[in-house]
Amino acid sequence: MITAHLFWKELFKLFRGHLKMNTAPKKQVAVSFLGTVLDKGFGQGRWLKWRPNVAMNQRQDFHLDRMELFYAEKYRELADHVKADIQQVSPHTVVNLVPMELANPWDFSEVYTKLHDWAAGYTFNIEEETYLTHITTGTHVAQICLFLLVESRQIPGVLLQTAPPKNQRRSMGDGNVGSYEIIDLDLARYDVLAERLAAVRDDAVRYLKSGISTQNAAFNHMIAEIEQVALNSPSPILLSGPTGAGKSMLARRIFELKKARHLIKGTFVDVNCATLRGDGAASALFGHKKGAFTGAAEKREGYLKTADGGVLFLDEIGELGLDEQAMLLKAIEEKHFYPVGSDSEVKSDFQLIAGTNRDLRREIRAGRFREDLFARINIWNYPLPALANRREDIEPNVEHQLALASQELGRTTRFNKEALAAYLDFAHSDQAPWRGNFRDLAASIMRLATLAPQGRIQVEQVQAEIERLKWLWSEEPFSDGLLHKRPSEKAQDYSDKVDWDTLDLFDKLQLQHVIDECRKHPNMAAAGRALFNVSRTERAKVNDSDRLRKYLQRFGLEWGDI
Repeated sequence: MITAHLFWKELFKLFRGHLKMNTAPKKQVAVSFLGTVLDKGFGQGRWLKWRPNVAMNQRQDFHLDRMELFYAEKYRELADHVKADIQQVSPHTVVNLVPMELANPWDFSEVYTKLHDWAAGYTFNIEEETYLTHITTGTHVAQICLFLLVESRQIPGVLLQTAPPKNQRRSMGDGNVGSYEIIDLDLARYDVLAERLAAVRDDAVRYLKSGISTQNAAFNHMIAEIEQVALNSPSPILLSGPTGAGKSMLARRIFELKKARHLIKGTFVDVNCATLRGDGAASALFGHKKGAFTGAAEKREGYLKTADGGVLFLDEIGELGLDEQAMLLKAIEEKHFYPVGSDSEVKSDFQLIAGTNRDLRREIRAGRFREDLFARINIWNYPLPALANRREDIEPNVEHQLALASQELGRTTRFNKEALAAYLDFAHSDQAPWRGNFRDLAASIMRLATLAPQGRIQVEQVQAEIERLKWLWSEEPFSDGLLHKRPSEKAQDYSDKVDWDTLDLFDKLQLQHVIDECRKHPNMAAAGRALFNVSRTERAKVNDSDRLRKYLQRFGLEWGDI
């Protein structure tokens, strides 16, 4: 029977032994190539020559317990000689000669494969040993491969770089065996470098935003992801959103960023598909051979060929005909296509950025867009919000547009304090739907800058501009009757949902007016508040969205249809 005293005594002995085991210094192991030139030397004069694998073992402040020394069989004599010299200067160092036969030491694939296979079969004991990978000897290819294996942790540890002393013969004779540096690839330990890398990425994000300090969190997150995609993926990018939301500008910035980082060498080709009509659409996109059709007097390369090696931006891609969509799908997937009238294929390798203001999923259901093409271009889909949905970003964009206007006009233009406050109050209000999005904003600022006396925008100019914008967005007729209230543009698109011929004139006019009013507002709640502006005050429980939803459902419509 063991007493409590003996139990705790034995337990303390075990604990003390465990502490000693864990605090014992780790053994240091070097992994290195035999330097067939640098390590060479057989006569007595070799001790006055800096030999990297020998010299690191001559240091008094550096201790190696073991070396794994790669060598080729034809250099076996040199390897044996270097091993003997190492053990002469450092008897405690065990040197393992590791055969490494390379048919071509400059063949990256061969060198990496051989080193990878060695690392995969080697028993690393990171609990008891520290591994130093020596990158001074070996071909440059071998050094790069060792770097990659350490970086990927397939060889756990750090890099070891050695260097000779100045005045080699005299210094070696005096006991100066050169210098060494330990390089740890854990970037977390290099705060300055990590900050610099982060700054590079932040610069790229700011570049994509044209240097505008946007405040919308969702937009900023989207741009940060686009930056990663732009620099790492050649796959198509789909930019969706209303007209004027900035799709063309962003597409060009993506191209310029890729160009600056040397990821592409070609040009930026900007095509508005809404301008491509009839038989000329295929010719414009894919080119044609001479005589392919009446009027084809000369050969034409087409936009896809022009974009070879660069970026092709197809804005309003939903406007393309089904035949052109099929040809485009083949060109994206196979990187070659047939020009109109040609029996010979043309090659073109480009990155596609597509833009659309339509819901392509709805277009697929209506039979106007190919589902297979949508699947191919929808790998990266980024919906750009309307300006009315990111009003917190209006002010920095005003500053940006004013800078552009000043540059174009050749003079600096500024708001005075009161004028800027008045403009922003209006711009942030529900009175400003910003239907044309950034195009409306850019045009507005250009008008203000042009009319500003002595380059200062006054309250009077702002008030006049506000009236212009209200007129622009108004659907009321001119007093002279020259401009009539336009019918709903959307109503004609709902023939598959609304049977207009069966409706009374009263219902037609009312539904048309409701649709037109809905189009003025960014969401259902805002539209409901406007439509039920009187009756809502008489209700104990207000739910404008639900009332509007039920009204639209009577005619088979949803808010997303508006």
